Amino acid sequence: MHARVKEPRTLGDGAVDLLVEAEAIGPVRAAAEAALAQQPIDICAQPWNGRKKRLLIADMDSTIIGCECIDELADFAGVKEQVSAITERAMQGELDFEEALRERVAMLKGLPLSALQQAYDERVRLNPGARTLVRTMAQNGARCALVSGGFTFFTSRVAKAAGFHLDRANTLHDDGQGLTGTVGDPILGREAKLASLKELARTAGVELAQTLAVGDGANDLGMIEAAGLGVAYRAKPIVAAQADAKVDHASLTALLYFQGYRAAEFVTD
Repeated sequence: MHARVKEPRTLGDGAVDLLVEAEAIGPVRAAAEAALAQQPIDICAQPWNGRKKRLLIADMDSTIIGCECIDELADFAGVKEQVSAITERAMQGELDFEEALRERVAMLKGLPLSALQQAYDERVRLNPGARTLVRTMAQNGARCALVSGGFTFFTSRVAKAAGFHLDRANTLHDDGQGLTGTVGDPILGREAKLASLKELARTAGVELAQTLAVGDGANDLGMIEAAGLGVAYRAKPIVAAQADAKVDHASLTALLYFQGYRAAEFVTD
């Protein structure tokens, strides 16, 4: 590898741009990861031009928020241990996502609808930097979409709290009093997330190279691999291995630094 490093450019507290002249990105990324393997540092090696993306598509559970909503609902239903075990295997890519979702939702049959709002109020919190990430990109002209394998009850509220332009997710069926244990078809899983990325990019008139996708589970892999910048956030090994960059230490504002935003440009109100 032939590379030459120029002067570093400070973006914010602990965030630095290093401009490297090299023949290929791969060797630069590999060298940086090897050098910083034992340090609590997140890195992203990418071309300098075109870093600021025009479309953000983000997973919700364990990415934009700090929990898995279905697991929290299962806690209210008294079946969290069983449901969480299935969730973990599905996110690791060990189970078919659609089948695993139907199995878990069936275990929620009879849960009062009031438990959904209670779960949201008591358990759902935006991850650090989520609102800043979305609002900063939005104010700079990017389209921001929350696309989740979870449920519309939660995505509609999380999207509003974080500042997303739109949200997509699965619909839980109910009888007016409680959950029926079924979920609407078609289920929004890995292929639907990828399709959403492509559709939203086309609608916004942007190339896939101008998109950013972030997630943590196996059902996020399609969109992460297809996006111009695919980021694994506190992700399962199968996802981290395929992503362009990983965020294991910093907040979600790392995705802004990856795009070259300075801390002074962040929208934090």
